[in-house]
Amino acid sequence: MEKESVMWFMLNKLVRMNKIGGSHTEIKNITKGLPEQFTRNKKGRKIIREAIKELINKELIRVKPSTGEIHVSINPEKISEVSEFLNVYK
Repeated sequence: MEKESVMWFMLNKLVRMNKIGGSHTEIKNITKGLPEQFTRNKKGRKIIREAIKELINKELIRVKPSTGEIHVSINPEKISEVSEFLNVYK
């Protein structure tokens, strides 16, 4: 359940920031604000990496390399799936 809650947090943050399609943000920005249990220890950081990988594999977020940093945004073609995920894991 921890990974799903991290995925929910990141997707919710992208929606609140209105980062959909061409509007994107650095990947580190979507992890800001996560509880310390995820950001301060090795196991937590692994959960974050796995959550990001799963969002990319499910094509819920798109990756754009930009200025040496990885930027992400919500895939506009999957916005209904993102909404459904956010409602299920609320």
